[in-house]
Amino acid sequence: MTRASRNLSAGAATLVAGLGLWLFAEGVDLPVVTPTKAGVVMMCVGGAEFLLGLYRAAWTSAGSR
Repeated sequence: MTRASRNLSAGAATLVAGLGLWLFAEGVDLPVVTPTKAGVVMMCVGGAEFLLGLYRAAWTSAGSR
């Protein structure tokens, strides 16, 4: 498994988990952090990691020409 595919899969999983928190944890109250806000942060981090995986995949395919 290449680094690009690891970044793509981890980014997609983090993005989906954050989306789940954002959509379904509306009424949950925790003393330290709001799950919906944590979901938004997770979606941003997951999206960034997914884009990094796309960049690495494009970079390695362009380098093998």
